[in-house]
Amino acid sequence: MAPVAQVLSSESNGNATVGALGRRKDGKPLKVRSYPKFDTLEEERQYRKQHLAAAYRVFGERGFDEGVAGHISVRDPILRDHFWLNPLSIHFSQISVSDLILVDEEGTVVIGDEPINAAAFAIHSEIHKARPDVDAACHAHSVYGKAWSVFGKELDMMTQDSLRFWKDHAVYTQFNGIVLDREEGRRIAECLGGGKAVILQNHGLITVGQTIDAAAFWFLSLDKTCQAQLLVEAASGGSGIKRTIIPEEEAKFSYQQAGTPEKGWLAFQPYYDDILAKTNGSFLK
Repeated sequence: MAPVAQVLSSESNGNATVGALGRRKDGKPLKVRSYPKFDTLEEERQYRKQHLAAAYRVFGERGFDEGVAGHISVRDPILRDHFWLNPLSIHFSQISVSDLILVDEEGTVVIGDEPINAAAFAIHSEIHKARPDVDAACHAHSVYGKAWSVFGKELDMMTQDSLRFWKDHAVYTQFNGIVLDREEGRRIAECLGGGKAVILQNHGLITVGQTIDAAAFWFLSLDKTCQAQLLVEAASGGSGIKRTIIPEEEAKFSYQQAGTPEKGWLAFQPYYDDILAKTNGSFLK
C-alpha cells in the first residue's frame, strides 16, 4: 500500500481543487493545503497524536461526548499494529497529546497510565486489523446519529453533502448490547467492508479514514447528514410532499469531488485551525 501522503498527493491532481481554480489570473499557482511530508516516522507520530487530540476537542465542542462512551483511534506509524486512543475517564474537551494511550493489538497498554474503554478496543482493534488501508476510526453516540440509527436504514442521497457517503456506508442491523466481545467487533468490521462509515442500529455511528483528519470530518458530516434526513422525514411525513433523490450519475460525480480521502483531510483543517485558536494550542502539550 502506498504511504498516506503519496495517496493523498496523487488524488489532488485530478479534482476541482487544482486546474483553472488552482492558479491566479497571472498564472501563479495558488497554495493548496495538503497532507504534510515528514522526515522521520517520529515526526509523523507526533502529527497524528496532535490531530487526534484536536479531533477529541472538536467532538467535545459539538456535544459528541456521553460519559465514558465514544472513542477515536489512530494507527501508530511506527508500530503499525498499535494504535492511540483516549483514556477511559477524561472528557473529550480536556484531552491533550500527553493523555493519549498507546495499546497493542491485544489491548495491552504500552504507553500511558490509565485504562482504555473496553468497547473501544473491541471495535477499533478489529477495524484496524480488517482494514490496513485505514489509519483512523471514530465512534460516538451523537444525538442525530443515534436517532437515525433506530431506523436501521442507509441514508438517502438527497443533499449534496450526503453524497460523500454515496455507496460508501453500511448499516449494522443487529444490536447485541454494549460491545465488549471482539467477535462483535469483527462483525462490525465485516459490515463496514471497504466503506468509510457504518451506522450501528440503536447505537451510533462509526467512520474511518486514511488520516485522523478525514475520519473525523466524515463523522462530523455524517452526523449532520443524519440530522438533515431526520428533518426531511419529519417535514414530509404524511404531507404528500415529494422528496427529490439525486440521480446516480450526478451522485457519482459529486462523490468523486467531495468523498475522496484527500478531500476529507482538507475539510478537517478549518476545524483544526479553529480549535487551535480557541484553546491557544493547549491540547498540544
